[in-house]
Amino acid sequence: MFDKILIANRGEIAVRIERACRAMGIKTVAVYSTADAHALHVYLADESVCIGPPSPRDSYLNIPAIIQAAKGCGCQAIHPGYGFLSENSTFAKTCRDNDLVFIGPSPEVIDRMGNKSAARRTMMDAGVPVVPGTRKGIYSAEEALKEAQNIGWPIMIKASSGGGGKGMRVSHNEADFVETFSIAQRESVNAFGDNTMYLERAVLNPRHVEVQIIADTHGNVVSLGERDCSVQRNHQKMIEESPSPFITDDIRAHMTADAVRAAEAVGYTSAGTIEFLMDQNRNYYFMEMNTRVQVEHPVTEMVTRIDIVREMIRIASGEPLSFSQDDIEVRGHAIECRINAEQPERNFMPSPGTIAQMHLPGGNGIRVDSATYDGFEVSPYYDSMIAKIIVRASDRTEAIAKMSAALDEMVIVGVQTNLDFQYSILQNETFRAGKADTGFIEKFLKGEV
Repeated sequence: MFDKILIANRGEIAVRIERACRAMGIKTVAVYSTADAHALHVYLADESVCIGPPSPRDSYLNIPAIIQAAKGCGCQAIHPGYGFLSENSTFAKTCRDNDLVFIGPSPEVIDRMGNKSAARRTMMDAGVPVVPGTRKGIYSAEEALKEAQNIGWPIMIKASSGGGGKGMRVSHNEADFVETFSIAQRESVNAFGDNTMYLERAVLNPRHVEVQIIADTHGNVVSLGERDCSVQRNHQKMIEESPSPFITDDIRAHMTADAVRAAEAVGYTSAGTIEFLMDQNRNYYFMEMNTRVQVEHPVTEMVTRIDIVREMIRIASGEPLSFSQDDIEVRGHAIECRINAEQPERNFMPSPGTIAQMHLPGGNGIRVDSATYDGFEVSPYYDSMIAKIIVRASDRTEAIAKMSAALDEMVIVGVQTNLDFQYSILQNETFRAGKADTGFIEKFLKGEV
């Protein structure tokens, strides 16, 4: 087992990893930008190293500075968390070249699954259902138009290196296709430095269901069940829950088996998720694989009682999984709400500032993952999420009631948040009936549901 791990991240996920390490008797090193000098993850770490100014490019994306900090502090491994460098194969390879263990999959697997068009081909070959579309990357609007005419409209245009909704656009007909493709490609170049695109037949207003898998270096691949992540805006998730209220036990069995098959097909190790889109007839299709721990991983932890971060660290140190598939039993229902410093009434504009006072909810079956505190400065440089509230109850109805009570109890003074907005979603009949799809938020804002 490792003696010391560097955490190449910030915010609540850095704190989450630090706490797991502390419970395992592992020392931690935090890295931070000058804007995060007084961040909680800095205070909780055994050591800390400033790696640059506020801009992520100069700090949390600064590979040489992070490697130097890890080696200078005598670390054996680096946990990337989510976001930033977590799915960067160059970073994973640089760790390996510097005798540092990257706590995640190999750079080769990250490359294979990070390129969305290559991942589609891999899943096709493995027999996992995929949305009809192109097999190879596309680089010009003219080439794309020819492919689109064969696929048929509506068409989803996606960046091969995409994520977070960037480089993703829907073309509704041939007349708007070339312009829409060009816009998506420019977004891809600006966000990822890659002009490789691919096309899929658009599944309009689908359900977004992901399967959590975890695999060790001894050939064991286990599914930890699914999460429904359909409540989202601009492809950014807002509420996640497990199990999904939309799928049947039979579909669940097939979907989780396909997720395990997908992980086995690429020789995956560590924690990851296989993302599926599901149409209104409950047909599901592979969308992508996230080769990292997810923001919403606590949802799965609450219903399976598996510490996913702990297992990632054990796997990276060469140990086998501490459980088998037969040990996994989903009990009850869990829901997570992401609390952001933002203004929903102003198109979710971020609301940076100082948290003057904060009260977090508590009680049986309530968990709050956060890195904020009274006097904490919510920076304009980073993501606006300031906390995650996760609840577990015996069933979905009770979980909604418990989450409603938790949101009602939570107090944040000094910045505007989406607390009231999240509360209003939980009271909506479409959501409560388990019928919210990925188009729900847009309809909710228009008063159509």
